[in-house]
Amino acid sequence: MFPVLSKSYVLSKPEMGIEPALFELPEKILQFGTGVLLRGLVDYLVDKANKEGIFNGRIVVVKSTSGDTQEFDNQDCLYTTNIKGVAHNQLINRSLVNLSIARVLQSVAKWKEILGAVEQPGLEIIISNTTEVGIQYSPESVLEGVPSSYPGKLLAILWHRYQFFKEDAAERGFVIIPTELVVDNGKLLREAVLKLADYNKLPEAFTDWIKNANQFCSSLVDRIVPGKPKELQERWTEAGYEDHLWINTEPYLLWAIEGDEKVRQKLSFHRADDRMHILPDITPFREQKLRILNGSHTAAAPTGFLVGLQTVYECMQHDVMQSFFKTVTRKEIAPTLEGIVPDAEAFANEVLERFANPYIVHPLINITLQQSTKLEARNALTILRYNKKFNRLPPMLCLGFASSLYFLKPVVREDKRFFGQFNEQLYEIKDDQAITFNNAWADVNDLKDLGQLKHFVEHVGKMLFSEALFAIEGFSELIAIHLLGMFEMGPNQYLTQYINEQQLA
Repeated sequence: MFPVLSKSYVLSKPEMGIEPALFELPEKILQFGTGVLLRGLVDYLVDKANKEGIFNGRIVVVKSTSGDTQEFDNQDCLYTTNIKGVAHNQLINRSLVNLSIARVLQSVAKWKEILGAVEQPGLEIIISNTTEVGIQYSPESVLEGVPSSYPGKLLAILWHRYQFFKEDAAERGFVIIPTELVVDNGKLLREAVLKLADYNKLPEAFTDWIKNANQFCSSLVDRIVPGKPKELQERWTEAGYEDHLWINTEPYLLWAIEGDEKVRQKLSFHRADDRMHILPDITPFREQKLRILNGSHTAAAPTGFLVGLQTVYECMQHDVMQSFFKTVTRKEIAPTLEGIVPDAEAFANEVLERFANPYIVHPLINITLQQSTKLEARNALTILRYNKKFNRLPPMLCLGFASSLYFLKPVVREDKRFFGQFNEQLYEIKDDQAITFNNAWADVNDLKDLGQLKHFVEHVGKMLFSEALFAIEGFSELIAIHLLGMFEMGPNQYLTQYINEQQLA
């Protein structure tokens, strides 16, 4: 048995170099999301700055999903970040105890405490990561109870802040930074909040305050944070303590934020790491990351999974999937970014090196979370750009699109949960559009009928994806042909054969 990582534990270990004053820092950030990406990137940067005496502020985290906060409570919100991989041809293996989180509050059970947190004048920053679907507008009342959507919760918080400070409200606005992987996420969140304010018939003076006293900043995050390692017990043995919140990360990180000098001043923790950028325009950062890294992930995750692999690293050690990744990044995505980013090919090569990091276990099934939304946000425009540039369809991106539709075919439903099947094993389809796919697939009576498959592709295409994408001549038919091949031969054999054929073409 090991002692549990906690405040008392770290303060009893002078060799860890953790100053007691770090626990007394005021709360300056409200963060929506307990996920590993925020903890491995944003919270890492805040903790780093605090330890260097730069920012001097802690984070109140809102847990919007169901479940309690016991793991955080048991460890006084402390957790270990193990940074492991290769950077600048040097092996990095470093573990840090993160003290940036002051408390974690479940949004329903602790809603009054969350509202109380924003009564602190020094709390001036709101950060979120609620997946791509989290910042969409959903009409709901925010004046009674706990709003269900993130924009609803944010509006309720802004309304409470505005009312609490009253005459002084003009000086009490927030810097609001969504990190969801959606283009112009700050603008989209601002629009959703204002639309929801109008729906709730809130005063014009309040909506003017939202517009003028608060800054919604679009941002882009980039760090592979797969979460808990499989060999967790081994990590505890090395560290000498038990940590159920332990996360692994790669050395690489990037956080680019659209903002002015006022934003730079409030986000003073940017001074602790030059990989955090606050600039008027982050388009180049956004495009290269969204299209190359995230886009290749989205195309490859269901494809690699249906080939029979489990992680990104396994894909990079597998001849067929390594070829898939290289073709997608270097030959299909990078060429579409000429004139948009400085050196897309160099970034693509860097991404491939990061994917081949043997110390990062990034399960493919985790990447498929909200697969249909990611497919539209990350890959649809790239396919359009490629078609316009070369007057043909990108083979691997289209194959990845077809793999996604195959992956999103439920075979079992348990209440509101849907499961697909591969190699006689069930996997959960964690996608808000699972019911849509369930109903659409149910209309396909013969899975080996090309006409029915094409009708299915066009049907879900009109509902969920870019209209321009399905206006490309031959796109729907090609996706249907891929689906037919997977149903006739089995996905593993078909995908392997097709990728090999493309490499020889």
